[in-house]
Amino acid sequence: MSKSPKKPNVPMRIIVADDELLIATTLVEILEIGGFDAEAVSDGVAAIERARTIRPDILLSDVQMPNMNGIEAAKKIRGFLPNCRIVLLSGHVETGDLLEQARAEGHEFEILTKPVYPEDLLSALRKT
Repeated sequence: MSKSPKKPNVPMRIIVADDELLIATTLVEILEIGGFDAEAVSDGVAAIERARTIRPDILLSDVQMPNMNGIEAAKKIRGFLPNCRIVLLSGHVETGDLLEQARAEGHEFEILTKPVYPEDLLSALRKT
């Protein structure tokens, strides 16, 4: 199933999931300045709930969060939004094990290492 192209002048929708409020709101500001339509949620469960409603083009999620980590949320969102691009953020060493487990289950996700510079984030998200 191929992703349908976005209409001109319609920004891509992004859900930012991060349990650290300052990081989440800062990422939303960066993304909005960069021309995206972004909103923040505080954990994986909230990301799934919002994804069902707004059907984002991209999930930008921290890996380590309470209630449900970003990888589990990404797998669930991919289940009902197979064309949603998943970009994970992590500054933790243990993320490698979680990603390997997801790969073993057939899931492949992009990952950016924290801290990520605004221009690097925008550049990565603009790539298709």
